[in-house]
Amino acid sequence: MTMTIKVYEVDRYGQTRIRRPTTEIAPVEVVEENFVCPPCQCPKCKAQQP
Repeated sequence: MTMTIKVYEVDRYGQTRIRRPTTEIAPVEVVEENFVCPPCQCPKCKAQQP
């Protein structure tokens, strides 16, 4: 079964803009045991990183 994703952004006035149109995504069957997401780069999380 596939999923769909659509990426958009909203400005401070509530207007939306499509960044990427709707795309079908096939989920992986098995997630590797050593899979790690990269650390978050937002200012709040960066301040907490050693």
